[in-house]
Amino acid sequence: MTGTAIRPERPVDWPAIRAVNSAAFGSDEEADLVDALRADGLVIASLVAVADGKVVGHILFSDLDVRSDGRIIRSAALAPMAVLPARQRGGIGSTLVRAGLDACRAADIDLVVVLGHPDYYPRFSFSAELAKHLRAPFSGPALMALALTPDVLADATADVRYPDAFGIDTKDGK
Repeated sequence: MTGTAIRPERPVDWPAIRAVNSAAFGSDEEADLVDALRADGLVIASLVAVADGKVVGHILFSDLDVRSDGRIIRSAALAPMAVLPARQRGGIGSTLVRAGLDACRAADIDLVVVLGHPDYYPRFSFSAELAKHLRAPFSGPALMALALTPDVLADATADVRYPDAFGIDTKDGK
C-alpha cells in the first residue's frame, strides 16, 4: 500500500475506473453499474486508489432507499469495490473501505449495506446479524449492514429498495 493515495474520483478517471472494475470482476457488469449510478446522480462517494499515477482501485457508495415505518433511514449501498488483480491483498481495498465509510459519515449517512464476502466485510464492523433487520432482495451471510448512527435500526425492521441501476426486481416492496 506504500505510495498509494486515496482521493475522490474525477471525470478523467472514469475510463480507468471502468477498467479496474472490469479487470477485478472479470466482466463489465460492475463497471456498467458504476456508470449507471453516476448517470442517475446517486453517488454519495466514489473514491480511487492511485499508485504511480495510475488508478489501481475504486469504491463506490450510492443512495439506497431504506425505510422503517415510513421513516427514511439515510442509507448507502457499498458496491462495487475493486482493486486490480495484480494489486489485491496489499491493503488497498481495506483503505478504500475505511475512506469510503469516513466519506459516508461526513455525508450524514446512518446505515451502509453491502452484499459481499462474509469473511471480508466484518473486519469493518459490517454485520449479517444487523442485516436481518432488513427486508431486502437478498438474505444470508453475504448481506451485511453497518450502522454509522448507533441504534439506527434498534429493534425495527426496514424495507430496502435498490435503485434501478442495480437491475434488481423490486416488485412486492423489495
